Amino acid sequence: MIEGCLFHGYSKEGIPFHNYEEIIKAAENLFNALGFPHMGTGDRDICGRTHTYQKKEGMTRVMKDEDLLQQHGDMGTFVIRVQHRQHSSWQGRVTYLEKDQTVYFRSALELVKIIDGVLDQAGQSDIDENSKKE
Repeated sequence: MIEGCLFHGYSKEGIPFHNYEEIIKAAENLFNALGFPHMGTGDRDICGRTHTYQKKEGMTRVMKDEDLLQQHGDMGTFVIRVQHRQHSSWQGRVTYLEKDQTVYFRSALELVKIIDGVLDQAGQSDIDENSKKE
């Protein structure tokens, strides 16, 4: 289970999430409002109709990158840079700040697996350190 807050430069408030689905939906809504990264394909409903989104006017950055980097999670902090939205998914890179490791991903599913793997390793390290102390 993952939970935390999604921070971006267009709001001073974080968007809380309690699972991967919520964070992906929140990020997609942000991307659609910004009109960036541009969608390679439109969303389709169950009937096969394609939906397109209009960029919201008046969205301006209110947080600098330096301010965003001050936000940290309890188990880990990830900087996700979605560079493209092609083939109905995301492509980009994710940086795990605690270890300064960057990995490229080719889909939202791959991104989820990367984050999940890092958090599992971090959790296992915490368990190993606690058992050594006892």
